[in-house]
Amino acid sequence: MTLVNSTLLNSSFISNFSFGKPQKPEGTNNLLLRRIICPIRCNATTTTTNVNASERKSANYQPNLWNYDFLQSLKCDHADIRYEDKAKKLLEEVRRMIKDENTDIWIKLELIDDVKRLGIGYSFDMEIGEALHRCLSSETFIDTITHNHRSLHETALSFRVLREYGYDVTTDIFERFKDYNGNFKAILSRDVKGMLSLYEASFLSYEGEQILDEAKAFTSFHLKGALKEGRSNTMILEQVNHAMELPLHHRIQRLEARWYIESYAKRKDANMVLLEAAKLDFNIVQSTLQTDLQEMSRWWKGMGLASKLSFSRDRLMECFFWTVGMVFEPQLSDLRKGLTKVASLITTIDDVYDVYGTLDELELFTAAVESWDVKAVQVLPDYMKICFLALYNTVNEFAYDALKEQGQNILPYLTKAWSNMLKAFLEEAKWSRDKHVPKFDDYLNNAWVSVSGVVILTHAYFLLNHSITKEALQSLENYHALLRRSSTIFRLCNDLGTSKAELERGEAASSIVCYMRESGASEEGAYKHIRRLLNETWKKMNKDKVSQSPFPKPFIEIAINLGRISQCTYQYGDGHGAPDSTVENRIRSLIIEPIAI
Repeated sequence: MTLVNSTLLNSSFISNFSFGKPQKPEGTNNLLLRRIICPIRCNATTTTTNVNASERKSANYQPNLWNYDFLQSLKCDHADIRYEDKAKKLLEEVRRMIKDENTDIWIKLELIDDVKRLGIGYSFDMEIGEALHRCLSSETFIDTITHNHRSLHETALSFRVLREYGYDVTTDIFERFKDYNGNFKAILSRDVKGMLSLYEASFLSYEGEQILDEAKAFTSFHLKGALKEGRSNTMILEQVNHAMELPLHHRIQRLEARWYIESYAKRKDANMVLLEAAKLDFNIVQSTLQTDLQEMSRWWKGMGLASKLSFSRDRLMECFFWTVGMVFEPQLSDLRKGLTKVASLITTIDDVYDVYGTLDELELFTAAVESWDVKAVQVLPDYMKICFLALYNTVNEFAYDALKEQGQNILPYLTKAWSNMLKAFLEEAKWSRDKHVPKFDDYLNNAWVSVSGVVILTHAYFLLNHSITKEALQSLENYHALLRRSSTIFRLCNDLGTSKAELERGEAASSIVCYMRESGASEEGAYKHIRRLLNETWKKMNKDKVSQSPFPKPFIEIAINLGRISQCTYQYGDGHGAPDSTVENRIRSLIIEPIAI
C-alpha cells in the first residue's frame, strides 16, 4: 500500500535524500543541485509493532467541524476589482486625514487609534509613524501631556498609542493623577471613559513600572463596579465589558477589527469614510483569506494524514485561524499558508506523542527526525512512516524554496527546531508514562520548547522573505529571548486552558499541577500564580518591542501576535483541541461571514 499520497510527492517536493544531522549551512548551490525528485513508497507490512490497538490511549477528540466541500464552496465574493478600486479611493481619503498637519494633535491621536482598531492601520504604517513623530516633536504636545492640561482619557490614549507603535514613553505622565498619599485620586472613578483608557494603557507596561500595576488594579476595581451599577452610557459600558474579557493589547487584530467596526458603526460621531473603508477592507481581506484557506484545504486533503491517522485531531481550519491571528495582511499569503502547513503537522505529530505512540516508537521517531535521514523510515511503525515523510518533504520544500529564491540554506535551522521540540515531546511522554511530576522550573524549561512556538517562529522568520542576517540566524539558533517569551506565553495560556482535560487523559505534568505539588498551593492559588507569571512575561515582551533587536519589526510583531493568538485560543478552554461554539463563531466572523455593506 502506498502510504505517501502522490500530491505529497509531486515535483515540488524534495524526497529520497539524506541531509544527515543538522549542521552549519553548506554551500548555497549544494542543496539546489542535490534536489532529487523520486516518489518514496512505504510498504505497509514492512514494520509492525506488537501493540494492540486497545492498549493505546485515546483522547476521543471531537470530529472536524469544517468539511472539505464546505471550504471549497466559499465564494470569495469580494475578490473583485470593483471592490478593490472603491477601497483604494476610500483609503486615499483616510491617508489624507492622517497626513493633514493642520489637524489638532489630540484629534489626530483619536483618528490613529480608530484607524488601527478598525483594522486598516497596516495600510498606513509610514504615515502614522510620521504623524506620531510630529506629535513627539511638538513642544505643545510635550507641555500639555506632562502638566495639568489634558484629561485622563487623552493622556492614557496618547501613552497607549505611542507605545503600540514602538515609542518608549515615560510613565511619569500619570503622576499628576495621584493624590498626596500616592494613590490614584478617588474622583477619577467617576470618569468611566478615562478609567477604561488607563486600564487599556496599563497592559503596555514594562517590568518595574509600579504605577501601571497600581493603575491596572485601581481601574479594574472601579470598572467592574461601573459595570455592576450601570454607571455610564450603554456604548461605554459595552466597551468596558469587552476590555474586561480581554484587554486590547492581548487581542488578535482581525477579530478586534470585526468587533470594533460593528461598535464604531453605532457611534453618532462616526466618520463614515473611515467606516466604509474599514468594512470594504475587511471583506476584501476576508476573500483573500478564503482563497488561502481553500488552497490549504486541498493541500491537507492531498496529504492524507487526517484520513489515515484517525487518532489525531483534524484541525486544518483551526490551524489556519491560528496563523491568521499571527499574520492577516493580504500580501503575506505565502507566509500564512506556510505556517498553516507547519501548525497542521505539529498538531498531528503532537497527538502521536501525547496519545498514540508507545515510548519505544517515540524514541525511534525522535531519532529519525534528529538524523534527518529518509532511510530512517525503514525502522518506523507503519503509522509513523507517513508522519515522518510528510514532515520530511514539507520542511525540505521550505528549504529548497529559500535556497532557490534567497540563496540561503535554512535546512539546519528548521531541522534543529523540529528535533528539539520532539525531544521535549519525548521528555513529557516519559513523565506521563512514569506518572512523574517534575519541579516547576524543570517543567517550564522543557514546556516552553514543547509548546512549538520556536518551530513556528523559526519558519515564520524565513517565510517572511526579507533580508536574512547573520546576527538574526545566531539569535534563532541560540533561542533569543523574544522566542522564549512568546513561547512561554503560549505555554502558560495552553496550560490554563487545557490542564483539566489533560489530567483526565492521564497526562501528569502541567504548570498548574507542578506548582501545586511543589508549593503546596491550592488549585486556585496555582492558577493565580500562572496568571501572574503570564502578566510578567508580557511586560518583558512589551520591552522587547522598543529594545534593539537582531530581528526586523515585522518578525517582532509576529512573535507578539503568537502570544495574542494563544490568549484568544485558550481564553475559555482548549479552543484548538476541543473547539466549541465560541471558537466556531469567531472563525465564522473572521473567515466565513462578510460584513454587511
